Amino acid sequence: MDFDFATPVERRHPSEGDGPSDWPSDWPSDWPSQKWHHYGEDVLPLWVADMDFRSPPAVIEALHARVAHGVFGYGLVPDSLKQALCAWSAEHYGWEIEPDWQLWLPGGVPALHIASLALTEPGEGVLTVTPIYPPFLKVAERTGRLPQRVALRPPAGPGGDWTLDLAALEAAITPETRLLLWCQPHNPTGRIWTTEELDGLAALVERHDLIVASDELHCDLLLDDGARHRPLAAAYPALAERILTLWAPSKTFNLAGLTAACAVIPDAGLRRRFAARARGLQPDGNVLGLVAAEAAYRHGDPWRRALLETLRDNRRRLVERVERWPGVAMASPASTYLAWLDLRQAPALQDTGKSPQQALLEWAGVALSDGGAFGWPGFVRLNFGTTARQLEAALDRLEGVLGT
Repeated sequence: MDFDFATPVERRHPSEGDGPSDWPSDWPSDWPSQKWHHYGEDVLPLWVADMDFRSPPAVIEALHARVAHGVFGYGLVPDSLKQALCAWSAEHYGWEIEPDWQLWLPGGVPALHIASLALTEPGEGVLTVTPIYPPFLKVAERTGRLPQRVALRPPAGPGGDWTLDLAALEAAITPETRLLLWCQPHNPTGRIWTTEELDGLAALVERHDLIVASDELHCDLLLDDGARHRPLAAAYPALAERILTLWAPSKTFNLAGLTAACAVIPDAGLRRRFAARARGLQPDGNVLGLVAAEAAYRHGDPWRRALLETLRDNRRRLVERVERWPGVAMASPASTYLAWLDLRQAPALQDTGKSPQQALLEWAGVALSDGGAFGWPGFVRLNFGTTARQLEAALDRLEGVLGT
């Protein structure tokens, strides 16, 4: 089946583009989008992790059918969804998970906060490896725990990879450290961790009696040929009693606004603690999100494979541009649709008194994510999960500033 990843979808003013032909006159002219409405009309947004592609046809069809029912009362997580995720895990990762291990909830970020509340005590340490998706850096503070950070080792030279500094990680662990917030594949660098890095991490986790919340939301978006994802709990079954894995269809199938994610927790004791703490802190399942998740896991894989080809082409376009920009460095992401650019040496951005993100927003009209929010000022994160036409237009604007 052919899927359209080339035609831009009007997201700022859908009623003026390809929205419903019978759009009622008293409806709003748009559905506000964080990505497209946060900045002005003249800005091209390549920031928040939200793709500009329609979700898989099977998902849209399933949602149409559910909406046609017309009743949207409190729902339950269907057994068929749990079985669909079991089948997806077995097929793609060789990990035989059980339906009872699954706790469905409205997003990975709530799960991180619940993990901190459920699995640590006030004053205990929550350790995070930077750069990292910004909500990770707020978990400890918001839950009354001790924030702890350690940095990845930056690339040794142009085109090099960010790597896990195991010695620095162990040095950052204190007697207070209890919970490690982990991310694989990594957001924002796109790293797929090596076996050696994961072996070292697993040894530290066991030696220091840590619990791990492993955010693996981007695991279905591997871009390098032959790359494979190893769920942390599957790769180290002896540590399964201390690992909770966070999965969701949101990034893979562009379903973030439907708020459906899953904490896969093999250990019954850990699972009970997590479930008990979650009560009252989150709503019941989003009935449309659960329908979309099941349709995606059951029928969305052909669409996902086609998406990966589009993302690989977009990555190639981005790499070619960055190589032309003086003082700009980027490790080509092995996964995700996110790129992590080092702009600290870009001549055009020196001595401006502005962050790179702010300067490029003002001078190029392109919105990127500010690296300072990820723990590393001087960097930006760029979302290339958009059509080639929209990406090229944004890169042309960036080149007008960075290419000189």
